[in-house]
Amino acid sequence: MELKKFSDYPYTRPDIPGMLKEYDAITSAMGQAGSAEEQLALFAQHEKLYSSFVTADAACYIRHTVDTTDKRYEEEYTYMLENEPFVEEKVQGFYKALLDSRFRPQLEEKLGSLLFTNLEIASRAFSPSVVPMLQEENRLQSDYQKLVASAQIPFNGKTLTLAQLGAYKENPDRRLRRQAYEAEGQFYEERQEQFDQIFDDLVQVRTRIAKALGLDSFTKVGYLRRGRNCYGIEQVEAFREQVAQDLVPIVGQIRQNQARRIGIASLTFYDDLFVFPDGNAHPTGTPDEIMAAGKRMYEEMGAETGRFIHFMMEHGLFDCVATKGKAAGGYCTYLPDLKAPFIFSNFNGTSGDVDVLTHEAGHAFAAFEAEKATDILELRDPTMESCEVHSMSMEFLAEPWYPLFFGPMAGKYTLSHLEDALKFIPYGCMVDEFQHIVYDQPQLTPDQRREAWLSLERKYRPELDFGGLPFYGKGSGWQRQSHIYLSPFYYIDYTFAQITALQIWQTAQRSHDEAWGQYRAFMSGAGTKTFVGLLETAGLKTPFEPGLVKSVADSAAQWIAAHPYKA
Repeated sequence: MELKKFSDYPYTRPDIPGMLKEYDAITSAMGQAGSAEEQLALFAQHEKLYSSFVTADAACYIRHTVDTTDKRYEEEYTYMLENEPFVEEKVQGFYKALLDSRFRPQLEEKLGSLLFTNLEIASRAFSPSVVPMLQEENRLQSDYQKLVASAQIPFNGKTLTLAQLGAYKENPDRRLRRQAYEAEGQFYEERQEQFDQIFDDLVQVRTRIAKALGLDSFTKVGYLRRGRNCYGIEQVEAFREQVAQDLVPIVGQIRQNQARRIGIASLTFYDDLFVFPDGNAHPTGTPDEIMAAGKRMYEEMGAETGRFIHFMMEHGLFDCVATKGKAAGGYCTYLPDLKAPFIFSNFNGTSGDVDVLTHEAGHAFAAFEAEKATDILELRDPTMESCEVHSMSMEFLAEPWYPLFFGPMAGKYTLSHLEDALKFIPYGCMVDEFQHIVYDQPQLTPDQRREAWLSLERKYRPELDFGGLPFYGKGSGWQRQSHIYLSPFYYIDYTFAQITALQIWQTAQRSHDEAWGQYRAFMSGAGTKTFVGLLETAGLKTPFEPGLVKSVADSAAQWIAAHPYKA
């Protein structure tokens, strides 16, 4: 389909009953095929069928999240959530026929052995018996999103969404910062029973899914869903302990320096996002000016990024301004039939607006380029920690262009961005360990989950004082983290990506061109290699290598200590 503007894309509800019949036919034909060539032709039919569904699904999701009050797309989104498990059942049935093929050696030679490894992992995370449970899981996730998106918070004479409230968390007025956290906390506390119930129901249905799949806890299902094909629970635990031992003390020192810099004795939770006494770095332009600066950056960065940004803007593949009824957060998705990424976010006047044009555009650029590596839909994207390397590394590689967005505040942003990267990794580990706890002990009560979160706060962020804040001080802050509800066990992927991106940052300190080469080498494999394989291609070390966290963190801490904005 030729793409004009995404807003003109004529979404039509997929004919799912017809699609299911088509899958029955091609799956049956797989078993009767007399040659690898026949099966490859059937695989091509699957790719076309699946691509069409994924495109419609993504378009529906985009339009629903852009305006969660739009009744048509609320109905369409609900329909897709209810039917996705049935589609998944048929797709997995086709994959099983592919895995069981008597021509598998010839198919692997043509399609690549990693595809079959990934399909085997996916098959262990699915069974037709769990379809009703997947529908329930989808419904609960939708309930969480709608509850969060419903926020209309009276504050400072205005009515704000959660995204819009976020700007006040960086305000130079300490009293106003605290009030912003209190207002946010009040929204969650007034709905505490709903948030608790949704999560408890999610834990229970996910545990039933695990049992139905013959696994002892949902933790293992979570790893299978994430497609982890080159590391397991033991490596993740070892990485978290490296972070607790080697990075947490460095982050503690960064926060002590931050407290001195902004003129307070010790940092409380509501001070954490306020970095400089005269105010944080923030974009100097309007949303349109920020987008224009992003266009110029990618044009100057290289020929490939120039083609990418022209395509995105020509076809209207951004929706970035926070509006009433819009879902919280930000994301990048891909519409395969249109060969088009789409970027969604909520601009609120903070540096996070620029992060969209680095982080989410890093995802989009990788998706835009993936077709060069493979024409197989299932191999366009690597596993998620690799996808996050695309985005987090782009944040650092954009550094020469920071003045376009921040003007004289570019130096502030450079420092705060690096500090934030180091601060984030312990938090990401905290989110991950929390999920291991709650899914390995599904019988925990809401209060026990809150106590578990507080214990992890003491392990990973011991220097932060809650200062008597409600909600956060009670151990409920995890309920703001949508990934815990919507994408279990995803968050550790960000930490692996961040430590990898910091390696690319290290290279950029001596040569931006060399760092760009590492980035392009990593990206060039798309999903045709494992995370470890992509790292090897780019000459980068794995997060699991002993001593890597300390080496990278020490290097970044030395740079921070020498920065002209140091305390």
